[in-house]
Order: sequence, then C-alpha cells, then structure tokens
Amino acid sequence: MKKIIKFFKELPRWVKSRYSITALVFFSWMLLFDQNDVFTQMELRADLKELEKTREYYKEEIITTNKDLEDLLTNKDNLERFAREKYLMKKDNEEIFVLVYEED
Repeated sequence: MKKIIKFFKELPRWVKSRYSITALVFFSWMLLFDQNDVFTQMELRADLKELEKTREYYKEEIITTNKDLEDLLTNKDNLERFAREKYLMKKDNEEIFVLVYEED
C-alpha cells in the first residue's frame, strides 16, 4: 500500500488532476468498451473490404450477363442453343438424355 501511495505522490501534478483522470477514463472507455470501439471498427473495415470485392464481382457478372442477353436477343441460333442447354428444351422429334455425374 505504501508503494502505491509513494507512486501516486511522485506523479506530476497535471496527471493527478481530475480533468486528466476524467479524460483518461473517457478515452479508455471509448477505445475498449464502447459500441464503436477499436476492435469493432477493425471488423467493420474488414467486412467493407470483403463487400467491395463482392460488389466488383457482381458488376463483372452483370456486364457478362448483359452481353449474353444481347447476343441471345439478336441471334436466333444462340437462343435455341441456350434453351436446349439451360432448360433442356427439345424439338418434337428429339429425345434428350441427361447424364448426371455422381461424386464419390
């Protein structure tokens, strides 16, 4: 106990003032215990970077899809090929065999 009292007496006067103690408590609270503490901000920043990557991926997919749509709407042969591949459509005199590969 004497060591603590001695340590406290050796501190400069401005450190022992109630304003500096209040400021220290306030900043400690804001850095460690508040809803928007440092750790939460770091997590949110990482989430933001991940979402920006996802956003770029979807922008590229939209461009690709728009090109495919334009191609389908302008070329009838591509429209028929797309319908056969994606929706398994067929002509009246055709049969379709679907091969399903099972993974072991």
